[in-house]
Amino acid sequence: MPKKNLIIINNEKIFQDSNGFYCENLDLKILPEELNKYHSVEYIARKSRKRSSQQINLKNIKPASNIFKFIYFILKTFKTPNSTYLLICITPYTFLSFLILFLFRKKNIFVYLFSSGHEEYRHILGGWAVWFYHIMYKIVTSRSKVIVCHERLHDKEKSYLVYISRLDNEWLENNKPALLDKARFLYVGRMSQEKGIFDFIKIFDQISFDAQLSIAGDTKKQNFFNKNIKLLGYIANQKSLINIYDEHNIMVLPSYTEATPYVLDESLSRKRPVIIFEDIAYIVRDKIGVFISKRNINSFSETTKYILKNYAEIQKKMEKNILPTKKDMINQISKLIEVN
Repeated sequence: MPKKNLIIINNEKIFQDSNGFYCENLDLKILPEELNKYHSVEYIARKSRKRSSQQINLKNIKPASNIFKFIYFILKTFKTPNSTYLLICITPYTFLSFLILFLFRKKNIFVYLFSSGHEEYRHILGGWAVWFYHIMYKIVTSRSKVIVCHERLHDKEKSYLVYISRLDNEWLENNKPALLDKARFLYVGRMSQEKGIFDFIKIFDQISFDAQLSIAGDTKKQNFFNKNIKLLGYIANQKSLINIYDEHNIMVLPSYTEATPYVLDESLSRKRPVIIFEDIAYIVRDKIGVFISKRNINSFSETTKYILKNYAEIQKKMEKNILPTKKDMINQISKLIEVN
């Protein structure tokens, strides 16, 4: 049976040289690579001048250097019959793509929402920008099939829920015991305001007990005066990232907005408890080992001390977690595309 043609359209920036294609976001490397095993994938994105760490193992990628080239690549796909289109999130670029597809009466259009654009626009640009996103959101979701990674991102009666994950067998095997000599916090993610990392560092600076914070992300432009903050840089290799989790005992996710963050399951797979704040309490669902703190030093300190004091008991309970895998996620998305 021939593979179905799948056109993935994304706002992601991709770097190209003689060795191949590179992107910054691991999620947006995994998705086209894995879906290409089930479908014939063409990937349209924006062009980057900066080489990133994640090489995408996919040949049919079209990085557009400007908006006109982006539109040209979309129009060119019309030569391929019976194509299905998958828009990644709703941005000005993907919104324009949707309008073109709609005007040319393309019917097989999916939009994949793995974060809340309403909340991200509010935190990045301010409240005034939310109405702009909402207009795009209402237009796109009214005329496409919506895939979400959390029920709160769209009407559950009108969308398909997918449990996203980056986990494979390597994440789920050979757990190592945690060092409990002090609080060894780990943050994995972007250095941006909506991720809450800068506000969390203000809390960390007030800690009175023995603690260390390691930050795994793009930290090249960062400089913190606290000697107990360690900048690890971006960790591209999976085995290295697993080792980083194992070297710490508590993962901190200080975001103001999330949908279903990959790092949550990554930490839980290594039996490392997670502290989040009340803003994203909805991500806990039925997962064991996630603790909700108020965004202040007193509450955070109490939560940390409770975890360290009861660490063995907490880890034992965490064994009951049933975590989704990357294979499960891709199978879900692929079947949705195949059936619809």
